[in-house]
Amino acid sequence: MKWKTTATTAVFAMFAFAGSAYAEGELNIFNWGDYTSPEMIKKFEDTYKVKVTTTDYDSNDTALAKVRAGGHGFDIVVPSANYVPIWVKEGLLLEARPDQMANFKNVDERWVNVPWDPGRHYTVPWQWGVTGIGVNTKVYDGDINTSAIFLDPPKELVGKINVAPEMNDVLFATIKYLGGDWCTDDKELLKKVRDKLVEAKPKWLAMDYSVTEKLPAGDYSAVYYWNGAIMRSRIKNPDIKFGYPKEGFPFFMDSVAILKDAKNVDNAKLFMNFIMDPENAAMISAFAKYANGIKGSKAFMPADMKDAPELVVPPELEKAGEFLTPCSPEVQQLYTRIWTDVQK
Repeated sequence: MKWKTTATTAVFAMFAFAGSAYAEGELNIFNWGDYTSPEMIKKFEDTYKVKVTTTDYDSNDTALAKVRAGGHGFDIVVPSANYVPIWVKEGLLLEARPDQMANFKNVDERWVNVPWDPGRHYTVPWQWGVTGIGVNTKVYDGDINTSAIFLDPPKELVGKINVAPEMNDVLFATIKYLGGDWCTDDKELLKKVRDKLVEAKPKWLAMDYSVTEKLPAGDYSAVYYWNGAIMRSRIKNPDIKFGYPKEGFPFFMDSVAILKDAKNVDNAKLFMNFIMDPENAAMISAFAKYANGIKGSKAFMPADMKDAPELVVPPELEKAGEFLTPCSPEVQQLYTRIWTDVQK
């Protein structure tokens, strides 16, 4: 239902004069590690005289568990698309109506009516990308557009692989590698998925988040990880190349949401509106090297991002990409059991 013109005008006016109306105070952000632009945060602090504190988490499950437990003190969280419906269903997010904010006009149309938040009543785009393969081509110069790099690794890479410790990304690639569909409940296929991962894990070196340091330094020779981190690694070491698994790879989007029990709601809404400004969105992307979903931001992007191979999917591989969507609770339980076995 559309708001009446008077209501819309009032909301726009609120944000037009937000600098004077909501100056000063605090904002506490709970976000993925190494994912928040210090330059953008400083600009927000200077603009609104708000002191920002950022606390890192390492997975969607970690963030969800922390907020479920209560007493966290955070105002903003940045869940992935397939987790947003969980946060909403559990009543953990404020229906902040970012679709009524002044800068919402800058959100690219493809990111407005998204399945995880139709019309964007709860969230605004932060960054989006893909999970794929990063390889040091001095160690291995074969085909890298395949999940075989970490599921059936060539001998050159055995014992030198890092895999993102994120259940859904890993299970997605493995299910696709074995010919299945995401959110499948095929018990026979899922047994093969479990067995494949248990077989592959001893050939990995680690499952951690230190990719932007360890991949370019040579501590890892291959990773299954997120494209922005691999681009940052390649900037440090040009021998690093990015591959899109032809069997199937997941797209993701992380979005900013305000917590239902946030103490600094007005400043959190200011922040939401602020990051939908193209220049500010570009700062976010320039730091972490992911696309952002805000129209006009490319004009402010660093030159090295405009045609980066980590950000431009080869046309012949585009159909292999698919968004990570939420699975049913029953399917999610099956996946969690597999993941528990893999982590033993």
